[in-house]
Formats: sequence, C-alpha cells, structure tokens
Amino acid sequence: MKSLQHTGRLKGTLSIPGDKSVSHRSILFGAMAKGVTTVEGFLQSDDCLSTIDCVRKFGVDVAVEGESVTITSDGIENWVEPDTILYTGNSGTTTRLLSGVLASTNFASVMIGDESIQKRPMKRVTDPLRQMGADIIGRKGGNFTPLAIQGRELTAIDYPMPVASAQVKSAILLAGIRAEGTTIITELEKTRDHTEKMLRHFGVELDEQDKTISLRGGQTLTPAHIVVPGDISSAAFWLVAGAITKDSEVELANVGLNPTRDGILEVLKNMGADLSFDFADSPSHEEIGTLKIRTSSLRSTEIGGSLIPRLIDEIPIIALLATQAEGTTIIRDAEELKVKETNRIDAVVTELKKLGADIESTEDGMVITGPTPLTGGKITTYGDHRIGMMGAIASLLTSTPIELDDPECIAVSYPTFFDHYSKLTADSH
Repeated sequence: MKSLQHTGRLKGTLSIPGDKSVSHRSILFGAMAKGVTTVEGFLQSDDCLSTIDCVRKFGVDVAVEGESVTITSDGIENWVEPDTILYTGNSGTTTRLLSGVLASTNFASVMIGDESIQKRPMKRVTDPLRQMGADIIGRKGGNFTPLAIQGRELTAIDYPMPVASAQVKSAILLAGIRAEGTTIITELEKTRDHTEKMLRHFGVELDEQDKTISLRGGQTLTPAHIVVPGDISSAAFWLVAGAITKDSEVELANVGLNPTRDGILEVLKNMGADLSFDFADSPSHEEIGTLKIRTSSLRSTEIGGSLIPRLIDEIPIIALLATQAEGTTIIRDAEELKVKETNRIDAVVTELKKLGADIESTEDGMVITGPTPLTGGKITTYGDHRIGMMGAIASLLTSTPIELDDPECIAVSYPTFFDHYSKLTADSH
C-alpha cells in the first residue's frame, strides 16, 4: 500500500527511462546475432529482465552494468536447448516474440508466465506460426500458456492480420527470418514498427509498401550497437500530469518520438494542451527529442481508428486527462484493451468512478465527460503497471490522498517512477 497526495505545482526536468519495446528487442535480436551486441539506455524493468533471463537459458552471455548491456552470442543456429522452463513473468512481449523465434530452432522449449500472462490470448500468435509449420501446443488449443514449442523448419506465409498488434506482427517476422520463402504481412492499421527498424539495424532486409511488409527468409542478423530512447509511454504520464496540475511546467528529455508511437502528442494537441517538442540528433535507429508541457485549458476530443495503435498503452492516462477537459471525450476502437495485463476498459472505468469521474464503458472504449473534481480513495491496480501509474497521477488532483494497493507492479515498466514523482513535486517548492 502507498499513499500519495500533492496539492502544489509540478516543476522540473526528467530524463525518461529506456523504451520497454526497444529494450526487449535489443536483447532478443542481439541474442539471435552471432557476435557481440552492445546496448545503451536499457530499461532495467521486470519485463525486460524476463527477456534477459530467457535468452541466457539458450547459452547466450548477457552482461548488465546499469543501463549498459553486452550480449555475446554464437548465433541462434547455435543456441542450446534450455534445461528448465522459460519463465516470462508479466511480459506479453517476451512471450509472443519469443514464440516466433523458438518456432524455427532445432530444440524443444516450454514457456510460462505469471498469473496475468496465463490469461492473455496467444492464438493470435500461435495460429499464424502453425500456418508456417510450427509445432506448438498449449492450453485451449494453444490459446494460453504454458506453450510447448518443438522447433522445426518453417515455410513463409502471406498473412493478412486480423488484429492490429505489433507483437503478433513481430512474432511472424522473427519466424520469417529463418523460414523458406518470403513472408508477407498486411496490417489492418499501421502498428509500432520497432521490430522493422531494428531488424534493418541488424542487417536484415525488409520491404514496406503502405501496410504490407515483405521479408525474405534465410537471412541472418549481424551484431549491432543499440541506443534505447526514452519510453514515450512512460513520458505520457508526466505529460498528462503537467497539463492537469495547476501552475506546472515539466520538461522531458530523451523521449522516443517514433511516428508509430506518438499518438499521445496528437491527442494533447487536439485537446488544446500547451505542448512543444524539439527533435534531437539520434545516435541510433529511433527518433528522439525533448518535450515541454505546461498547465493547459483542455477541451474534449474523439479518439479512434488508425490513432488507436499509436497510443494503445496510453489510454488509461488519457482517460484521466479527459476527466479534466471541457466536454465529452469519446474513445472507440480500443478492443485490444480487454486483453492487456487486465481488461483495461473495465479497470479504468471502475477506478476513475471511485474518484468521482463521469465515465462509462462501451463495447470498444469509454465515454468521459468533464471537467470533474476528483476525490481520493483506494485504487486497485489489478497488478497492472499502467493502472497503478494512472492512480498515482490522479493524486495530483484529488482532495484527499490516493492509496495504491500494489505500487510494486509499476516496476514492470518504470522502476524509478516514484523517484521521478518525488523529484517533480519537490522541485516545485
């Protein structure tokens, strides 16, 4: 249990910790490549450490010194069969991407995650992998972990995506690298493209035409140097905090500004936020920059369609933002929230209602009317890091303290969150 309340302004500069999606991929791709890969700015969160723990079981050496990681591998073709079950913790990225990689190995492996992962759907990954010839079994026809994967030779597929999911796309691409033929994926909506960008950085050739990606099989990854940008999904919580807290000004440095991830910036602008940003020279394959946010007079907006994949992880904090905007904000086309760490539509609506928000759930999103004063109370996090952080940011507005039932869950993506909360509130005096 953690009690939080702050009635003053926010002021200060934060350097946002490394992007979770990029950190996962840097470890996995470095382990697949033959040679030495180095990573700067790695996010030492519980999720990303699960990826490290898994690849070490294949005989890959991973040395971690703070935010610097060195991966020394003999290449995926020389990975050894793990002696124990692969535990992926709370990480859907580890579970789904690793499924694609393991499908083409020459050994058997078993993956299982925590209680939350064991409820998250996997058929969206195992079905296309099976179409490629993968040998995968799991609970409910391969829809839930544990997953048992016997690696085999794979054949490329032409796959129209039934859901907008970067994890599913990435799993198929990673399987396609070692498959016979050319794997073709057509997306419903353009999803985050960290996998495509990083594969090119590791020497893999892809072709992208609008929403269609083609990857020729039989390619190998060459070692690379990766600089991980700050995670815009983590930055989003402070962007909202700065916009809704009186007399505030917050600067966020080293933020990844990948166009497939920057939907939160578009929403803030549409809602009238006092937001500015400057691009910086990027030392790696991802765009980065500095963001500045000030207290803002906000108006409602509608969020849906192709914008949703660009901000799917930010919707909980956007819902809090909408409680302070003039008018009715509508969020639609967000069915994916139902299969995150928890059903985030239900969780967000339930917890914000406790605080006095005017919010209702819909089949594919929510409707929020504001501005509404918020009271304090006990927030149930459901073990979901983004619900926990949403509750913590709400404490900047509430008339009485917010109590988080499981503050430790935030370490899944943002281990220094409460340090940064203290810094911005302390610097404001």
